[in-house]
Amino acid sequence: MAATGPDTPARSAAVDREIVISRVIDAPRELVFEAFTEVRHLSRWWGPEGFTTTTRVFEFRVGGVWDFVLHGPDGTDYQEWITWTEIAPPERIAMLHGESRGDPNAFESVLTFTSAGAATRIEMRTVFPTQEQRDEAVETYHAIEGGRQTLGHLADYVTEFVRKGADD
Repeated sequence: MAATGPDTPARSAAVDREIVISRVIDAPRELVFEAFTEVRHLSRWWGPEGFTTTTRVFEFRVGGVWDFVLHGPDGTDYQEWITWTEIAPPERIAMLHGESRGDPNAFESVLTFTSAGAATRIEMRTVFPTQEQRDEAVETYHAIEGGRQTLGHLADYVTEFVRKGADD
């Protein structure tokens, strides 16, 4: 029998509009969280293979924005805009992500950071306004593979950071 409760219908309704990607990273939760909160870190790992990031504005606070350009390996520039809607260090970050402020196609993402011994399990749950937008993100922009690559870059970055710290 299916679970029921006040939040069950909303979760069920979002299933066809969401992408969920997770990864265990061999680094403490506080460090993995910090890699999302400081632009000096984000610019070193954000994006899929071959992409780089140029930040125009970065204000990590609820209501603050991250306005940036994601540069694709083929020379295409993608205008990106994020506003932080919830910040609960070092457990959770929620954001609205689009091309610009007021983008009607903006999507919501929630990142959760869970301790797994000395490691961290990060989950990125993204919900799109419609199933069609989710499908386009997957098929045209390879959002699932891009998300996996991005979390892979994060893992490589913080693991190197931990290794360097241990060598000091």
